[in-house]
Amino acid sequence: MRNEQIFSVRGDAELLARAGHFFESARTDFLCAARDLSTWAQPEARAAIQRRMRPAASPGFTTRKLLSPVALTDEGSRAHLRQVRSNGAQVRITDSVLPHETIIIDRRVMILAGRDSPTGREYSVTTSQNMIDGVHSLFSAMWDQSTDYDAYLRTDTPHLDADARVILEALGSGLTDASASRRLGLSLRTYRRRVADLLVTLEAGSRFQAGLRAGELGLPGR
Repeated sequence: MRNEQIFSVRGDAELLARAGHFFESARTDFLCAARDLSTWAQPEARAAIQRRMRPAASPGFTTRKLLSPVALTDEGSRAHLRQVRSNGAQVRITDSVLPHETIIIDRRVMILAGRDSPTGREYSVTTSQNMIDGVHSLFSAMWDQSTDYDAYLRTDTPHLDADARVILEALGSGLTDASASRRLGLSLRTYRRRVADLLVTLEAGSRFQAGLRAGELGLPGR
């Protein structure tokens, strides 16, 4: 990086080429604040970064991810968050407005993601200690005021009436629609309509996702 305190790159590939070594050199902490999980245009770029980094569960190493609620809106994002949490990362949700993505590595280098464009997202990379310390202070304050991932899901639990919970249990039982509708005393058409309504309530794109979402929320049926 020579003696530059700040430089800009465009696109995932250039970021990896010029700043990838910073991810490899992380030793004490990796902090990330992002409004969603779509900063990286190419999934392989995210995977390349993860391969370079020290495992989140390594002794003496802390990984913290601070996200907006929008990061929980689809099953793919929730699956990713379950994975990073199982690997030892701490995840919290904040209602504060967040930038596209800000990363601080060992409090010695910071990467700021700008807007996406047809030519690729622009990233600013800096080792300016004054800038890093200022953003780190903001991150710490927002982290302290945020909600743990599991606690946020519990408080964000959608209201399910008794009938909806019975439908959810039926889905989790592995019964066919015909068998489930007979057991519940519903017509097949009514049962399927209620299943469709339940998927909307749980923000699930499929019955399988509904089961996963129910498990995250501590609801029956998984």
